[in-house]
Amino acid sequence: MKLRILIVALFAMALFLKAEKVYKPYILTAESSKSISELTPDITAALLANKFTVEGTYSPANDNMRKVIIVSHPELTKAVQKIGGLSGFASTLRVGLITENGKTHVSYTEPEYWCRAYFTEKYSSVEILVKNVTVAFKASFKKLDGAMYVAFGCEDGLDADDLEDYNYMMGMPKFDDTEELAKYDSQTEALKTIEANFKKGVTGVKKVYSYKVPGKNIVLYGVALTGTNGEEKFVPKIDIGQEKHVPFLPYEFLVVDGKVLMLHGRFRIALSFPDLTMGTFSKIMSTPGEIEDQIKSAVVN
Repeated sequence: MKLRILIVALFAMALFLKAEKVYKPYILTAESSKSISELTPDITAALLANKFTVEGTYSPANDNMRKVIIVSHPELTKAVQKIGGLSGFASTLRVGLITENGKTHVSYTEPEYWCRAYFTEKYSSVEILVKNVTVAFKASFKKLDGAMYVAFGCEDGLDADDLEDYNYMMGMPKFDDTEELAKYDSQTEALKTIEANFKKGVTGVKKVYSYKVPGKNIVLYGVALTGTNGEEKFVPKIDIGQEKHVPFLPYEFLVVDGKVLMLHGRFRIALSFPDLTMGTFSKIMSTPGEIEDQIKSAVVN
């Protein structure tokens, strides 16, 4: 009887410990007295020293007090190569800088949070690779001016089960409820059309970066939404917390085997702002559709 009680107690403790492990979307890694322009070379050098590659940079919402650096990492690429398909949305991560009240805050997308959401139930098979990226991020920023390590972006955090089957609420889109923006006969045709569109210019949409997953028909694009219904319209309505969610942009679309796909706005925005209230969400009810319309204009003939 005592042995049975002990087993039950240990099982209950294991469940409790599992439930205690939670993740938040961003890590505040520095609060510095240096400007964005002063910090950028230090950050870039540190990232490169830890095997990251800078894929692109831009200022979200056309705000020169904000900057995002988009990066890839060999371990993250290996994870995407292993799983393929929609996991291509996990191909890059982001570092954000914002200057407020004379201080520059540096943050980045927490790899385990985003990868659990994007690899879903297959996350366990790439967990070691993702943890290696987490280690590389920590190493990159440990000597930065004003270095710290504070997870933020979700007051209570989300556990593994929450993230691997994430939606904002019942009936809202999940990760695989993607929007198909276009479909081509081949990957080559799709990429040729998209690149031609960007070359001649697309109203309200500007290419920030593209990343091709080696050995796969997977290319991830990040775009600045510059139109009247773009970032300058919706960012001030949702990025209202004390610590700004700068690395939640740029918005992405994925080209895989000739299909052009984007994450539904009610998934992608909610995952970036999991504590968003319904009252705040209601202020951007039209935004998911507007984002889809803007990006679609960049990917169709």
